[in-house]
Amino acid sequence: MKEEIIISGFGGQGVLSMGKLLAYAAMMEGKEVSWLPAYGPEQRGGTANCTVIVSDNKIPSPIISHYTTAILLNQPSIEKFMPAVKSGGTLIYDTSGIIAPPTNDNLEIYSINAMDAAAEMKNIKTFNMIVLGGLIKIKPIVSIENIAKALHKTLPERHHKLIPINEEALRRGFDIIKKD
Repeated sequence: MKEEIIISGFGGQGVLSMGKLLAYAAMMEGKEVSWLPAYGPEQRGGTANCTVIVSDNKIPSPIISHYTTAILLNQPSIEKFMPAVKSGGTLIYDTSGIIAPPTNDNLEIYSINAMDAAAEMKNIKTFNMIVLGGLIKIKPIVSIENIAKALHKTLPERHHKLIPINEEALRRGFDIIKKD
């Protein structure tokens, strides 16, 4: 198994955190992992992205230009990264962040209404956990249980009170993702 994932959206959507949690959970499961975040002005509202590679075998390079899975959370990300998804790959997008929903006969395309679900949960910061739950449903790269354990390891202790709502958000994403 080898998944080459790009996660891209606006700064503030939790793109880098989502990738970090996925990578940490995969490490906990004994898998080979690479997490390559993009830092800089992206964190101030521009487009942010990170790549995560999860594999059963050694990863020769963290730098890749074509992906098996793309999580694209805004229109600029769709335009930039959809052409780089390998034929037969998977694309996940949040319905609220996309003006023109993606179409491509060579990809498995899934939508998730994570922004509205986060608003329903009365915590917009759960957005990324909802998306991550959707990913884990269609690509069980790691278990939801290990994502929850990764939250305990990666979140500062002062934020541990938010872990239960994040776990709920993971399950919510698992329930609402759908194939287009």
